[in-house]
Amino acid sequence: MSNVVQFNPIKAPAFAKKRGELSDVAKALMGGAGGGGGKRISIKGGVFRLLSDGKEVASIEDRHLDVVVVNAAANIGRTFYAGAYDPEKSAAPDCWSADGDKPSPESKNPQSGTCATCPQNMKGSGSADSRACKFSQRLAVVLESDMDGDVLQLQVPAASLFGQAEGENMPLKAYANWLGAQSISPEMVVTRMKFDTKAQSPKLFFRPTRWLDEEEHDIVVAKGATEDAKKAVTMTVAKTDKAATAPILEAPKKPKAKEPVEDDVDEPEVRQEKAAPAPNKRNNLASVVADWDTDD
Repeated sequence: MSNVVQFNPIKAPAFAKKRGELSDVAKALMGGAGGGGGKRISIKGGVFRLLSDGKEVASIEDRHLDVVVVNAAANIGRTFYAGAYDPEKSAAPDCWSADGDKPSPESKNPQSGTCATCPQNMKGSGSADSRACKFSQRLAVVLESDMDGDVLQLQVPAASLFGQAEGENMPLKAYANWLGAQSISPEMVVTRMKFDTKAQSPKLFFRPTRWLDEEEHDIVVAKGATEDAKKAVTMTVAKTDKAATAPILEAPKKPKAKEPVEDDVDEPEVRQEKAAPAPNKRNNLASVVADWDTDD
């Protein structure tokens, strides 16, 4: 039997009962209108990892992590690499888009005038009949155990964005729509991010675990308005999470065992190579975040 208390959207606290229009965060996650922070969460290798300035400072082997979403990019971004991605090299993508509509003017090698007509957005342009251009959305989150602490960036890959809910396990878009249908904004609840243990490559499900109280809600709303939160959801190529978006476009020189690939559905999913988890350095994320300096 699960020891997680079932979230009840009807039993809203007083502050949530006063809610009117959905927040900008809710609208961003649902797909409506609504840079990267130096401290972030990565899901490389199916492990929650904390990174500061691009370097891993901690990892945990728990299959879930409880956070509060305090901000979200208003659009789903796209990233394209023309050659085989090398995680050992910090190369910028050839083409990228922060709004999912057209390439950024900063793209070094734009592939098309618009994303909709781009050949890299067509099925079969990537490996194993997938799309070569990868989707992702950026979130700014705080840990449930340290809401008054650092704002962390999380880049959610397409496999964790799109698709149908499986009971209480929901991809991000399905989760945002479920909350929105009940006039609940993400800043009102604790969100549990849980790895899909059946997936061949890192994939997250999302669900609420509890309401925040009014004091907690005031804290996370203030966090969402900080410059750190705004930077966390701003897409810049220098801060792109390569582990989440890296495509595999060239065949290996020597035959290898069959690797996970993307599955093209109505909305594209990202399938990555499953990297070996790094050694577990510390398993208390909140204590590590508390130890971080405020300046990167």
